[in-house]
Amino acid sequence: MKNRKQIVVLTGAGISAESGLKTFRDGDGLWMGYNVQDVATPGAFKRNPQLVLDFYNERRRDVAAAKPNAAHFGLAELEKDFDVTIITQNIDDLHERAGSTNIIHLHGEIFTMRSVADENTIFEIRGDINVGDIAEDGYQLRPNIVWFEEAVPKMEDAVRVMRACDYFVVVGTSLQVYPAASLLHYAPSYLPKFIIDKKIPSVEKYPNLTLIEMPATEGVKELQQILLNR
Repeated sequence: MKNRKQIVVLTGAGISAESGLKTFRDGDGLWMGYNVQDVATPGAFKRNPQLVLDFYNERRRDVAAAKPNAAHFGLAELEKDFDVTIITQNIDDLHERAGSTNIIHLHGEIFTMRSVADENTIFEIRGDINVGDIAEDGYQLRPNIVWFEEAVPKMEDAVRVMRACDYFVVVGTSLQVYPAASLLHYAPSYLPKFIIDKKIPSVEKYPNLTLIEMPATEGVKELQQILLNR
């Protein structure tokens, strides 16, 4: 077991899109018909908290109705032969439901919530959050989501595992959202890197790349074959 190779996988919205969960980067910059500045920033929550809560209540229902796809299951299957850490930008739980056991959620989790005054005390939530729902500390509850303009506290954990891996894989992300996209910068030049996307982002400057220009469900299957034959 000590000789098992370490794989770190960064996943983005593209992997969950094949389960029917949409990303605002797929079209005109809107997320489910909303400008992200109106539903995914601290300022938006101050201006219209119920609108923001309603938006995430709907996202929670969407995720509950979605199912993991072949890409999620394929990454989970890699744990049979490798030590795998999933670093995901996604707020859904599809990796967990597919069977992956070591997951870092950079941008939070849709099925958890917290007080607006305490980011460290987390509660599970399966239903809706509304204005007037109060945490134990007396403050309004909000989704445990990292909004735009907020710090990404899990980045330190992500960088730490990046520095110890044997393979780095990117699945279904445009590499346009920072700081998550900067993880590729931390990968040593000698490290084998795999980019899986139906449209490969601009990564020409990085060495030791294997580009798999396929949707996530097909690309992860290709990745499995490559890694198992090494």
